[in-house]
Amino acid sequence: MFSTYTAIPNSRGNLHVQVARNISRSILSGEIPPGTKIPNEQSLCKQFAISRTALREALKLIISKGLLLSKSKVGTTVTEQNNWNYFDPQLLQWMDGLEDSNSFNQQFLGLRKAIEPEACALAAVNASAKQRIELSNTFQKMDEIAKSFNQESWTEVDMYFHRLIFLSTGNDFYLPFGNVLATIFKSFIHHSSKDGGVCIEEHSAIYAAIMVGNPEQAREASRYLLTAEKHSLPC
Repeated sequence: MFSTYTAIPNSRGNLHVQVARNISRSILSGEIPPGTKIPNEQSLCKQFAISRTALREALKLIISKGLLLSKSKVGTTVTEQNNWNYFDPQLLQWMDGLEDSNSFNQQFLGLRKAIEPEACALAAVNASAKQRIELSNTFQKMDEIAKSFNQESWTEVDMYFHRLIFLSTGNDFYLPFGNVLATIFKSFIHHSSKDGGVCIEEHSAIYAAIMVGNPEQAREASRYLLTAEKHSLPC
């Protein structure tokens, strides 16, 4: 059975995004399972109290994220989970609060373990002079904040430090991971640093290895940082 929605309040230019978010969260939460055929346009327009144009824009947005599949003479159906684009920053934002935070953070840490050490190694070799200067400035800010810990400030600078590493790899295929970090890294860091655990020495080791151009040290320093016990995450 498909969800019943209520009218979306008047908004400025993002009505279709709000509608897309509402439908998508119902899908992402499992409330609307894969294989479900969504109601026709007339029914959804009535539920949301929106125009057909706005609804079609919303459905296009959801389809672009892999959650829905539209076929002529068949209709629009919820797809299987393996089709969902988890690297879409907007989709990740819509997922916020739907999953158990511990499980979500463990999965995210697993992804980081798989790709971030190699990103650090590549950054040690390929970072431009400008990127190294930016990384240096960012680490100095991290060091200052760590001495007089403020969680919100730390979350911002830590996220930027790691995103900059991905952007400094010289490999375009790492860029989407930088965007994923920018979207969900804040909640991860906020959780892992809630007791003031910022691992500044571990970050310093990564920073130093990248700055001197030592990929092996950068890789190992990243692996050491990404051990679960350093992130206040239950096993």
